[in-house]
Amino acid sequence: MNAVLAPGPSLDDAIFDELLRAISEVLDIRTIFPRVSEVVSRILPHDCLTMTFHDDDGGIAIEAVSTDDFPRFDTVTVNQAVLRTLNQPNFISDNLLREPLPVTTPRDLNDRITARGYRSVLSVHLRALDKAVGLAFWSKRVQAFSVNDIGIARRVASYVAVAVSHQQLAELGRQRAEARARAENLDASASAFIAEPDARSGCVVGQSEQWKEIVKRALQVSATETTVLLSGESGTGKEVIARLIHRASRRRERPFVAINCAALPDQLLESELFGHERGAFTDAVAAKPGQFELASGGVLFLDEVTEMSLSAQSKFLRALQEREFQRLGGTRLLKANIRVIAATNRDLRTAVESGAFRDDLYYRLQVFEIHLPPLRERRADILPLAESFLLEIGRSLGRPPSRLSREATRTLLTYAWPGNIRELRNALERGAIVAEGGPIAVEHLSLREHSSDAEAFAAAATTNLNVIEHQAIARALRDVRGNKSAAARRLGLSRTQLYVRLRKYRLDSTLPASTTPTERFYNAR
Repeated sequence: MNAVLAPGPSLDDAIFDELLRAISEVLDIRTIFPRVSEVVSRILPHDCLTMTFHDDDGGIAIEAVSTDDFPRFDTVTVNQAVLRTLNQPNFISDNLLREPLPVTTPRDLNDRITARGYRSVLSVHLRALDKAVGLAFWSKRVQAFSVNDIGIARRVASYVAVAVSHQQLAELGRQRAEARARAENLDASASAFIAEPDARSGCVVGQSEQWKEIVKRALQVSATETTVLLSGESGTGKEVIARLIHRASRRRERPFVAINCAALPDQLLESELFGHERGAFTDAVAAKPGQFELASGGVLFLDEVTEMSLSAQSKFLRALQEREFQRLGGTRLLKANIRVIAATNRDLRTAVESGAFRDDLYYRLQVFEIHLPPLRERRADILPLAESFLLEIGRSLGRPPSRLSREATRTLLTYAWPGNIRELRNALERGAIVAEGGPIAVEHLSLREHSSDAEAFAAAATTNLNVIEHQAIARALRDVRGNKSAAARRLGLSRTQLYVRLRKYRLDSTLPASTTPTERFYNAR
């Protein structure tokens, strides 16, 4: 019986095995592209091999060239209409002198290629994940390729496409690893800021997930020059976050200038922001730089930005857009190299809809918004904040920090805190003083009934900031028998700020006689 021998591997298979081994040894096929061309030329003779990436608009980026003899160019734009008529993704030109490439730019590309002696080309296209890959075989002979070569060319291209796919996956993995590392670094930085607050940044203390997320977002945006909008009720820590952004930014060595827009009338606000020249108005006996100039190179923090008049908003918007401004009474344009962080305790969108706030300024400010929830919605932060405040208060009083009685601790955790963190600190400072070094009891805190107070729970249940603020001010006035100075201290406000709110909520029937020009201005309105 005659033995039947199994056919051995073909030359093509051996060459493709060699090609596969060469590709598998590297992550980036571009580094061995001359070797790829050398291996493939044994089954598909050519003088140069090129690899390109294609976009949907006909643009081609040259990624790899096997020889230095081929002309160099960065990008190519192909006539898509011509490509469709040539029945792509396979393209053959038998003679580039008579059948030039369907290229729109650079216009002399075909001439540059033929000047190097190249006369024919076979090009095939495949997709590697999200990239369209082109592989072109160039020859210095006329009619070097035929349709019979397309199958081999596409098989080679499939190997190259697999290598490109692996490279993309590796790059995607690297990017994801870097993103994870950045997230981990951000978490670590946030934890460090929370654990070791800086005196310049204020009390960045808290254990709740909401607070940790707020600190992370603040650190994210701190590395940019983006305008930030901080929203939330009064006393939630908006200035603390603004100072944290400044401290973590490239502007940390430059000034942090804060201005409360509710504390100044329109005329004084514009003068405070932009400065004034001598004689700009009555009593302007000397030129004065504004906060824009004082904050040069640093951060300008505008608290209660919704209290700006429409006139002031217009001038402020121009300064933001143009990065230049004029002092009141001046003609010289000054540059504004500042980063703006704005804060509000009102719903800006509602203010825009009511016509109280310019929509163009709203969109200019709300590039990156961070909302700070009220203290009652993050009760896990109450005791860490209390501990930090008691340490600080003890240092200021020159005594060891006071401790809280069990009942006082329970009160802190169940109280509605309409005044938020500011009210918490004020209550603890008052308690530490009254306790005179002993344990702080509930009565030392001077808080109104917290568990059965229907108004406090109504404030906790609503999300309308105006309702909450109105109720808090009304309760404070009631508790101090109408003493507005005491009410302002209890709410953590200046008297001027309190008077603005009293008029806003029509609680101003018994304002005291004015003692300062600013107070006289408000009473005259």
